[in-house]
Amino acid sequence: MAAKSHKIFPLGDSALTVEFGNVISEELNQKAITFAAHFDQNTFPGYIESVPAYASATLFYDPVAVRKNFAEYSTAFDAVKHLAESALENPASDNAIAPRLVEIPFHFGDAASPDLEFVATTNNISMDEVIEIFLAKTYRVYMLGFLPGFSYMGELDERIATPRRDTPRTFVPKGSVGIAGSQTGIYSLESPGGWQIIGRTDNEMFSPKASDPCYLRPGDEVRFMAAK
Repeated sequence: MAAKSHKIFPLGDSALTVEFGNVISEELNQKAITFAAHFDQNTFPGYIESVPAYASATLFYDPVAVRKNFAEYSTAFDAVKHLAESALENPASDNAIAPRLVEIPFHFGDAASPDLEFVATTNNISMDEVIEIFLAKTYRVYMLGFLPGFSYMGELDERIATPRRDTPRTFVPKGSVGIAGSQTGIYSLESPGGWQIIGRTDNEMFSPKASDPCYLRPGDEVRFMAAK
């Protein structure tokens, strides 16, 4: 029998995490997204939501409701674990979500790009080359987190990969586009942050009153383009 390629463990008393690996991988990320989509499409009593991450997915549930409806299991976690294992053993083809290609206008310049010069100097290239390299690639949205609608995307061309700032800023404007190692991301709200800011978009990444409040979703493909 082949060894399992995933781990299942509790996250507190009202969530279960399935970990498919511990590296940044499009294949593992797609497994996490597909698993989460399965439970969005096939809910169970007590189900709250599923959240995919880079290489894992977490199911959040109401333990009281789960215990009430799955009394044959000794704990709510055991019941949800059984459901998770069943989904993993019998993956359904209808869970796949077709990726969207999303184009995002991107401003760069002195005010919008406070760390552009640092990124260029660190990588021994010009600031124009940083922007040219950045705009040339399509980025995968691996997950949302940190802030509502904040997108973790990758992977950057290694020619412009740059570590986070040694000292985070106390204020990063909404819409700022940053670099952290081989990742890029968009600050959906004003917040503190330590990513290297190389530009800004006017697109609203998070609209709490909208039916779909997050502009991007895991699995999307993003291309940045110079704003007119």
